[in-house]
Amino acid sequence: MEKAHLEDRPLFGKRVLVTRSKAQASALVQALEKLGTEVIEFPTIKILPPEDFKALDLSIDNLQRYHWIIFTSVNGVSFFMERLYYKGKDARELKGIKIAAIGPATGRELKRWGLTTDYIPREYRAESIIEGFKEGEVEGTSILIPRAEKAREILPQGLRELGASVDVVTAYRTVIDDSHVSGVKEILSRGEIDIITFTSSSTVKNFVRLLEGIDLKSMLQKVMVACIGPITASTAQDLGLKVDVIAEEYTIEGLIKAILKSLKSQAVSRRKI
Repeated sequence: MEKAHLEDRPLFGKRVLVTRSKAQASALVQALEKLGTEVIEFPTIKILPPEDFKALDLSIDNLQRYHWIIFTSVNGVSFFMERLYYKGKDARELKGIKIAAIGPATGRELKRWGLTTDYIPREYRAESIIEGFKEGEVEGTSILIPRAEKAREILPQGLRELGASVDVVTAYRTVIDDSHVSGVKEILSRGEIDIITFTSSSTVKNFVRLLEGIDLKSMLQKVMVACIGPITASTAQDLGLKVDVIAEEYTIEGLIKAILKSLKSQAVSRRKI
């Protein structure tokens, strides 16, 4: 392959294991393939609707009681809005309600539904949302957080400590996906993976659970483990995985940039030896 072409495909020859859900992996997979890598998809989670819509429906039926709605993921937006439309309503129901998004990807999903984001924190994590709300008048406000069934409690807890009334409702849930585990075990055992990407704590937890009984520390010794942000990285480390790359910008684009930066640094180090 010509040198110029290789420069456009800096991941040529690398095999990357993507653990994101099948429904959400396309953007990451396409970006990685464009850079020359071979992608092995190992979705460790499935994204499903709530088992019970009662709380979500109640919040939708009483939207005008809220001053803010905070969305902490793209999934939270899509499942909430799909349910809103299912109930015969539309984006006009959110008129007068301020909307916060945890990051730009969530903001773009809101825009896709015709909604404007009033606040995105500088760092795309719950702690930064709390810090941002400290600068406003939070006491006495009513806030809705449609999110995953299982999530960190730091955001609602922090907002309540600031004096807000917070309703947390399940907009979607994640379950483990074991449909690809046997093939991945074989690939990993043969040492055919160069990089593993984790885009949430759930993908890490399920990855470790699905590969229970395998000496992951030994098997991943030469594999680059790349996490989308510090929360995901902390989960990986707590479960005994070494983490080589943590994205500074907690997005798919930021994750890829961090991987490329790390590989470039490794190449420079090898040339100095």
